[in-house]
Amino acid sequence: MKEAELYRKMPANAVVCFLCQRRCYIKEGEVGFCMVRKNVGGKLYTLNWGKCVSYALDPIEKKPFYHFVPGSQVFSFAAAGCNFRCLHCQNWEISQPKEIFGQEMPPQAIVGLAQRTKAEGIAYTYTEPTIFYEYAKDCALLARKEGLYNVFVTNGYMTPEAIEQLGWLDAARIDLKAFNDKFYKSVCGGAYLEPVLKSIKLLHSKMHIEIITLLIPTLNDSEDEIRALASWIKSLDRSIPLHFTGYYPANKMTLPPTPAGTLQKARKIALDEGLLYVYTGNRPGDEGENTYCPNCNALLIRRFGMELIEDKVKPKGRCPNCGQKIPIIYDWRKRAD
Repeated sequence: MKEAELYRKMPANAVVCFLCQRRCYIKEGEVGFCMVRKNVGGKLYTLNWGKCVSYALDPIEKKPFYHFVPGSQVFSFAAAGCNFRCLHCQNWEISQPKEIFGQEMPPQAIVGLAQRTKAEGIAYTYTEPTIFYEYAKDCALLARKEGLYNVFVTNGYMTPEAIEQLGWLDAARIDLKAFNDKFYKSVCGGAYLEPVLKSIKLLHSKMHIEIITLLIPTLNDSEDEIRALASWIKSLDRSIPLHFTGYYPANKMTLPPTPAGTLQKARKIALDEGLLYVYTGNRPGDEGENTYCPNCNALLIRRFGMELIEDKVKPKGRCPNCGQKIPIIYDWRKRAD
């Protein structure tokens, strides 16, 4: 247990947490919506600091990041808790636990494991990293000193105050779960779309971002919604990579899996709307896994599943066919300086 950051003391020993957009008002002895931040004697404490619930060595493409240090291996880990209650969460056992648990692994142990596994960076993932902010921050500051990059895999439901403090983060892959409030309210546990859009804008102004939308049949896969989502991203920056992935039944949701054709159609819509880099995921062998030049349509990076097969962009950062500059980060240190 460690005293939390990003909270304000209130009368009668209450506190207001402003780590995430729920901005919980927490009375003494109570916990916030995430279940991992508790008011003890008028101070807010994080209950999951140093408690790792899952870790693995992954390709960065699994997150997925396609335009950030492609081909690198990243040490991925999580602590318990989340500020959403997604009905379809694949990691619900650790993101929505009834009690806090985890293996005692302080930041030195996390960074040490990352180094021993020859990882080039650390991904804060599997659950919502915002909810283990202090743990992630302490790991990230140490990782930076050891020459490792740091990336968030996040639902984007953090406050502007939290984003302002993320100078130790190098990139964020953000879930844009749908482009309608009804989905966020009914599927994600009473959340709202607008705070996520605001976070995307703020994170984009600070670091490299990529956006992912998991398409769920009948809930967020209509042509109009996909077109609106793509149009909004284009208005921010048409070169932001957008990933469409397919849903599988999990947790409390039993709808049938997303057909591959739905992903392909969504990709075409987003490209027609003017986005330059649109991908399909978790359907190995689809052409949407690859990176193409937006100018001449040359195949630049070939992938299969989570594996990078061929990269023609590195090291010059341009299409070898027409010379078009391709916005892919190979040296993250230049951005971190």
